[in-house]
Amino acid sequence: MINLTIDNRPVSVPKGTSVLDAAASVGIAIPALCHIDLKGTCVKSSPASCRICVVEIDGRRNLAPSCATMVTEGMVVHTNSARVVRARKTVAELILSDHPNDCLTCPKCNHCELQQLVTRFNIREMPYKGEQSNRKKEQTVSITRNMDKCILCRRCESVCNNVQTVGVLGAVRRGFDTTIAPTFDRMFSETDCTYCGQCVAVCPTGALIEHDNTDRLLEDLNNPDKIVVAQPAPAVRVALGEEFGLQPGTIVTGKLAASLRALGFDYVFDTDFAADLTIMEEGAEILQRLKAFLGGDKTVKIPIMTSCCPAWVNFFEHNYPDLLEYPSSAKSPAQMFGAIAKTYWAQKMGIPREKLVVVSVMPCLAKKYECERDEFKVNGNPDVDYSISTRELARLIKRSNIDFLKLADQDFDKPLGESSGAAAIFGATGGVMEAALRTVYEVYTGKTLPKIDFTEVRGLEGIKEATIDLAGFPLKVCVAHTLGNARIIMDKLRAGELDYHVVEVMACPGGCIDGAGQPYHHGDVDIIKARVKAIYDEDAGKPIRKSHENPDIQKLYKEFLGEPLSERSHHLLHTHYFDKTIK
Repeated sequence: MINLTIDNRPVSVPKGTSVLDAAASVGIAIPALCHIDLKGTCVKSSPASCRICVVEIDGRRNLAPSCATMVTEGMVVHTNSARVVRARKTVAELILSDHPNDCLTCPKCNHCELQQLVTRFNIREMPYKGEQSNRKKEQTVSITRNMDKCILCRRCESVCNNVQTVGVLGAVRRGFDTTIAPTFDRMFSETDCTYCGQCVAVCPTGALIEHDNTDRLLEDLNNPDKIVVAQPAPAVRVALGEEFGLQPGTIVTGKLAASLRALGFDYVFDTDFAADLTIMEEGAEILQRLKAFLGGDKTVKIPIMTSCCPAWVNFFEHNYPDLLEYPSSAKSPAQMFGAIAKTYWAQKMGIPREKLVVVSVMPCLAKKYECERDEFKVNGNPDVDYSISTRELARLIKRSNIDFLKLADQDFDKPLGESSGAAAIFGATGGVMEAALRTVYEVYTGKTLPKIDFTEVRGLEGIKEATIDLAGFPLKVCVAHTLGNARIIMDKLRAGELDYHVVEVMACPGGCIDGAGQPYHHGDVDIIKARVKAIYDEDAGKPIRKSHENPDIQKLYKEFLGEPLSERSHHLLHTHYFDKTIK
């Protein structure tokens, strides 16, 4: 341990700790723009590029960037001296000299870390004026990029390269003309971008934001010729409350349903229903492949990999086109819901497909891209018309003068609103695996689970592995979150070194609960843990906790689908993948 003094307070921290982290350990919050540390995912941006975090150290002539300065024995640090305060304010003023002054109309207003520092440093005028950058702008179906607002903190570059290992973003050109962009200043659409949106999640300003669909949604809600249906994802209900001042991890399922009705949705269903449906199809596929594998079929592709996450799908299509037969062919829950809503349910209700608008409420920005994929359309009409994020829903609720906190809890509509606890945990890393194991175990063994919770696959470790006893057969499973960990798994598979039967992958740290469309948390891992706990609390409170015991799922198969992996199920609920290697 290293002993030092920070602002006259004794501090003891492990060797190798930065001054920034040492200060944080005793509750001293040093401001920083270029640094973000998501524990467990190694997101540490380019050190000392913004200089906002400078501190004064006894015996050192110059101010030191606390994020890149390691503690030493006996060090004496001052984080709030007059010299430090002046320097930080000057640095912020210089950053503002090349920043658009359109805070009132910026989508990141009130969530912009630069804006918060301006208030903190009491900056009330612009002492430095210079040439304004004129950088590239781009709007994809998922992400909007306005690099005039970029402050070159390089957080997006760090998360894209070091955590997701996608490698799309980097510094382009030099000096005043420097910008953060894909190689050769290409558009995102011309790269291997997966639209995971983690660059948006860590961006401190409005340089990277989600493509907003709320105006489009308001038009549909006010169109008398449209029937508009909502389907919110499992992770939304444990994070939405944060946007209204509730503690992280507060479960707002009832208020979520009520707010969607108050907005004017004609029907409010639940993506959790489709999560149960996904387990029925994916679970059957797991058992089908295992049966063939145990029967000696050398052509069967083991391990089978989950396919719920669209950013993960984009990742393996771009990077591993030789391994496209390993992931499950099951669509994501959101896309399964759209397919069932526009066939089974629409037929029962007598609603023409073209009149029905299915809107997903997702913690994910890649879902916006997923809706646009051609294979999820029928004669040009998409199964899910478009997606909005948790943040977009919160903005829409506030915009519509709905007092979220005073809403009385309501239930989802039937039959596409009934779900099990297994569906609820889809939002956390390991949740899809656990939900599948609950069903696979009972179908494979014909016995009731002695213990319903598979805690072996829970937690925020980057890669988790476990062996499950299936009536004497050791089923080896693996769970990975972040695309960097997915790459480790896929490289081992390509090399023939992967010894698992089933693998779950989610692109975002912690799973969907930390999706890029969730309320911003600025690297606070306690918020992620609170959301995860809420996911499992939701599961524990459900009367039904296994997907195959959902009565409305059973009715769907009896009335319409027949059985899992039937011809109709394959047509509606399964997909195929493409080689999307950038040439």
